[in-house]
Amino acid sequence: MITRKEIKRYLAQEPAFDDITCSLKATAKQPAGIVRETRKVVALAKKFNEEVVKPHALSMDRTMQADPDYLPWDLVKKANEWGFFTMWIPKLFGGHGYSIPTLAYFMEETGSVCLGLSNLICVHYLAISTIFGSWNPRMINRLCRLVADGERTGRPCLISTAITEPGAGTDVEEVELVERGKVACHAEKVEGGYKINGSKVFISSGHVSTWHMVICYTDLKNPSSSMIILAVKTGTPGFRFGRVEHKMGVKICPASELIFEDCFVPDDLVLCGPEDGARTKRGARNTNAQILDYVLSSSRAGVGAWGAGAARGAYETALDFALNTEVNGKLLVNHEWAQAMLAEMYKNLSLARLAYTESNYANGLYGMFKTIQLKPVYYYLTFMPKAILDRFAAPLMNLVQATWLFRKIHLDGQTDEEFHRTAGWGSLAKFSGTDLGVRNCHMALEMMGQAGLRHDNRAEKMLRDSKLLQIYEGTNQLNRLNMFKCLVGRNHPRTRVFEME
Repeated sequence: MITRKEIKRYLAQEPAFDDITCSLKATAKQPAGIVRETRKVVALAKKFNEEVVKPHALSMDRTMQADPDYLPWDLVKKANEWGFFTMWIPKLFGGHGYSIPTLAYFMEETGSVCLGLSNLICVHYLAISTIFGSWNPRMINRLCRLVADGERTGRPCLISTAITEPGAGTDVEEVELVERGKVACHAEKVEGGYKINGSKVFISSGHVSTWHMVICYTDLKNPSSSMIILAVKTGTPGFRFGRVEHKMGVKICPASELIFEDCFVPDDLVLCGPEDGARTKRGARNTNAQILDYVLSSSRAGVGAWGAGAARGAYETALDFALNTEVNGKLLVNHEWAQAMLAEMYKNLSLARLAYTESNYANGLYGMFKTIQLKPVYYYLTFMPKAILDRFAAPLMNLVQATWLFRKIHLDGQTDEEFHRTAGWGSLAKFSGTDLGVRNCHMALEMMGQAGLRHDNRAEKMLRDSKLLQIYEGTNQLNRLNMFKCLVGRNHPRTRVFEME
């Protein structure tokens, strides 16, 4: 037999029990309605694939190859008609209120056919996560309702997140690294607001977005403690678009340069700044790290879902080829070597899916989804008529006390172990899912031979698209180090991560 004291002692050893049992713990706590929602979302994604994605994916890829500056407004409008830009915004803030973890299954499903079009739709939710990560309900309510208005009027209102800079790419995603990056996007405090100068690059969907969540710094010599998030609308004086990047893959989703020259942003468009972080128990620097982790923990799980989508698309393409191709007088699928390759590919996509699913469970228990996944909150928002929420609950979000409460719960209330757990699993899902996606694309080309190089057979496009997944949302090298820091290093005080060698 074992005593309670012994149980506590043994479970405190590495690997930490709570780090590896997110799905087990979530089973009892997760509202049953999420399963029904997931089934509906996957079916909807399949229908969208059949009616929109498959007919347009290859032709749009060829269009972008011929004219890299082309902007896919017709597909943006089509996605807006289907309600995809508000589907995962809570009803409290004007959206359709689908459970946020179901978004990952949508990303896998649409990504299995075209990662570019899936990016065009879903990178909008990176910005939504950035807005929520500020825990500023006034701005959450304001911006999300503008998106809902865009759906209702037929004029899409997409939002981008602008963080990467010409001299600082992956660096800006870790407070330990941002001091070494050459950050140059400066927010100077002036009367009534801030003046931005600098530029952002590789901003997904920038040219087709109406609003941009710009992450910049009030002190370029101390960026880790001076991060500020500002909402800038397209057309604001002093803000303009630069070039559209000519990418190897994910071509349908433009990667944009954003240029700011004395761009004035009023105080009422500040989501959070250094003074807000200074009011929390962790202080500005560590709160900035926490906010970034809130956002990246969920977005990296999504990129892992795209990796699973790439792995699945490659597997399904190779399987279809094997079922319809004869080699030495018999179907390729009946050769043992082909069966072994297909089994390996199926394993890869399954492992990628398990990784992003576990990361979602972690976010539901300890991260961004925690409050909204609580059964009372979930069922309240699900069954409460939208008209009542709009009339009585939504106005409360504009109160100063609401911002104080949101930040007390989500910033001060989250433990170090919890945000390390969600950040670690987000990085694990990202690099494992995307590596497995690229691996499957290579295997599909190996099996298909020269047929795999034909554009109309889709395999080469999948490889080009999947390669980009290893680079953005933090390179896979950085995500490996972040996972080590969060899930391994934190249990060993002598370890040091992100230090100069």
